[in-house]
Amino acid sequence: MGKNEDSLNGIGTSYVVEQCHVCGHSNLRSILFLGYLPPVNTMNSIGTRPSEQSGYPAEWLQCSKCKLVQIGLVVDPRILFPPEYPYTSSTTKILRENFADMYRECMTLMELGSEDLVVDIGSNDGNLLSNFQKDHKVLGVTPEEIGKIAIQRGIPTIISYFGREVVKSILEEHGSAKVVTATNVFAHIDGINEIVECILELLDQDGVFITECHYLGSLVETLQYDTIYHEHLMYYSLHSLKYLLEKHGLEVFHAKKIPTHGGSIRAYVSRKGKFPVKSSVVEILDEEEKIELEGKGLLDFKNRVVVSKLELHSMLLDIKKQNKKVYGIGAPSRASTLINYVGIDDGIMDCVLEIKGSHKIGKYIPGTLIPVIEESKLYEDQPEYALLLSWHIADELAPKIAQNGFKGDFIVPLPTPRILKNPLLT
Repeated sequence: MGKNEDSLNGIGTSYVVEQCHVCGHSNLRSILFLGYLPPVNTMNSIGTRPSEQSGYPAEWLQCSKCKLVQIGLVVDPRILFPPEYPYTSSTTKILRENFADMYRECMTLMELGSEDLVVDIGSNDGNLLSNFQKDHKVLGVTPEEIGKIAIQRGIPTIISYFGREVVKSILEEHGSAKVVTATNVFAHIDGINEIVECILELLDQDGVFITECHYLGSLVETLQYDTIYHEHLMYYSLHSLKYLLEKHGLEVFHAKKIPTHGGSIRAYVSRKGKFPVKSSVVEILDEEEKIELEGKGLLDFKNRVVVSKLELHSMLLDIKKQNKKVYGIGAPSRASTLINYVGIDDGIMDCVLEIKGSHKIGKYIPGTLIPVIEESKLYEDQPEYALLLSWHIADELAPKIAQNGFKGDFIVPLPTPRILKNPLLT
């Protein structure tokens, strides 16, 4: 993988991806270019004067050999995941429920005793491990300071990037892990083949690796271009994930599509032959063949993205001509891509609202002067429209916001921009 060094604020280098992350093949086809995007979690404080801000090219590539879809520039992780990284998984109800579901499913697929160790890579505030904490030994690994929250909750956590030195220290102090998890993180890690080797080294001979990552099939079908940003280096189909794991003697024995992040895939992985392969794996692989994730499906995706952007522009233009206000709802990482790609600024959308306690309150959306404010402002000001930036859970969000007292209508920006009438006023 060729590296073209480029100074990143003096603390690291970026490099253009010239060879596939998984197989090393150099024939990478360009699928989509979203322009130059700022890091989604570098958020300036409200009141900060605008100054120079880095933007990085967001190009989507597909490998012609293993079919992995990947972003065309790797940005230094210290830029993307600063110590003050504002994301906390426990604030998201759908993730709490998902991790509880994972725990229940895990217990039906394997035997896990009280002395068996569960290690979570990218453990954040310990949300996932809290499900295993009562009856099993747990250990988190996360590079962000937010890992201290997990420690306060009684979940032992190593605050560091996962790698060989961390694996060595875990094996010396705790022994091998019966379960290793990596949720919404496996697609973020550069040098993925080395990471898989590290997981193999850490994993018990009869252990299970569980990974969850945003699913390419869902992304394409529901036009989720807003999930394309530099934290996400790779966008896995089950075919490409299977290719990676089989290179290292691992086997996906069960797979499941799950609703998190607008559509993800959960894969249960073991050393080859340790568990019988379930029909779920074959069923998802067959589905991928039908939606043509290697050809026409991706070619159509680009045109649909452009049309959706123009349709949203047209809708917002009509609203502004009527001198009506639009407030954004939710500031997930994906909101930064949508706002910057579409070209929404504080003249189009006055602010973005987050739930009380969010680490993003008091900041600007990256690349803009759109402030993130506590959600009570929505009910005080009563703008005509609320743009759902977490649009993938619109059916859950809209009724809840209406019940809390919002009297306006909702804008659902993707996949086809539409006005959703207030469910309590129709």
